[in-house]
Amino acid sequence: MPRKPRFFLPDVPAHIVQRGNNRQAVFFEREDYETLKEVLHTSALRYGCQLHAFVLMTNHIHLLVTPASEDSISRTIQYMGRHYVSYINKKYHRSGTMWEGRFKASAVGGTRYLMACYRYIEMNPVRAAMVQAPEEYEWSSYRSNGLGAADALITPHQAYFALGKTPIERAETYRRTFHSPTEERNSAIIREHTMSGTPLGSDRFRKEIEAALEVRVGKAAQGRPRVGED
Repeated sequence: MPRKPRFFLPDVPAHIVQRGNNRQAVFFEREDYETLKEVLHTSALRYGCQLHAFVLMTNHIHLLVTPASEDSISRTIQYMGRHYVSYINKKYHRSGTMWEGRFKASAVGGTRYLMACYRYIEMNPVRAAMVQAPEEYEWSSYRSNGLGAADALITPHQAYFALGKTPIERAETYRRTFHSPTEERNSAIIREHTMSGTPLGSDRFRKEIEAALEVRVGKAAQGRPRVGED
């Protein structure tokens, strides 16, 4: 069976999910999380990906990135995965892969869809009942985006900058968005599009992707998401 095409375009954000093989753990102690962040930072800088949000869960990771070129995301994830596996194998005296094949990904268009992805990513530890609030989880971008803590990995998207005139205003506005009553429904929509690889956005955004790539991108199984309109 041929692989599904990727729908990456320069300057178009994408939500990325990479899972451990057979959903097995990919982090075992604090040093492992720190090493993944270091490798990801190096990889993103080398291949031209701006990282806006992330979460490192026990057996998978989520990233929200904007690529500089069509192959920026693929090269960033490949570099990150290869170097992190090498580190894990050496440290724990193991061999073989630890990732579940190809990463999952969905292009994201429109401010409301993008901000919904921010929330979806950083609320993962809360949904998994690991913590009660996103700021309690150390290995995500929430402390940077929501509390203003410095994190070299994070480059705010223009949509984040539009939340306020100052860093304090932006962080305050960002925190308020986490009280959305539609969070559960939005999460299902985002998962659906990421797993299927179909662009997450308005019909206009989908058509723009099709025109730019000269290929039909299709739709997710449950139809067009309605997390917001542009």
